[in-house]
Amino acid sequence: MAILNKDKELEKVLVESKVVAVVGLSRSPEKDSYIVAKYLSEKGYRIISINPNAEEVSDWVTYPSLLAVPEYNLKDIDIINVFRPGEELPEIARQACELKRKYGKPNYLWMQIGISNLEAAKIARECGIDIVMNRCIMMEYKRLCPKV
Repeated sequence: MAILNKDKELEKVLVESKVVAVVGLSRSPEKDSYIVAKYLSEKGYRIISINPNAEEVSDWVTYPSLLAVPEYNLKDIDIINVFRPGEELPEIARQACELKRKYGKPNYLWMQIGISNLEAAKIARECGIDIVMNRCIMMEYKRLCPKV
């Protein structure tokens, strides 16, 4: 698996994916994670909210970790979009790998702008998950999928 950075690769991720787990989704409407999740939701993506400090964010039921998401939702996750510090990424990547082994998904681990972790990328790639690092999924969507 690879670290994706070419426009065609990113566009394919965005067009083919339908369900995004947002790790670190804030309750605050002013925070980037909330703004991005709301935007993606308005574009038709189903959002799965991950925040250990909230039971609900906006209208989204929220789970404390990826592994706490009910099985009926886990099997649908295409992208894990991360808004957490880089040092937390290896554990998130390990959880993503556990899901990949069990459900065949997620296909992508997307680290937002300012977030990268090569150890996490290595962990994810070794279990068949492609990586996007240091890119905003909303900005890439606006740039690559303006007509969708």
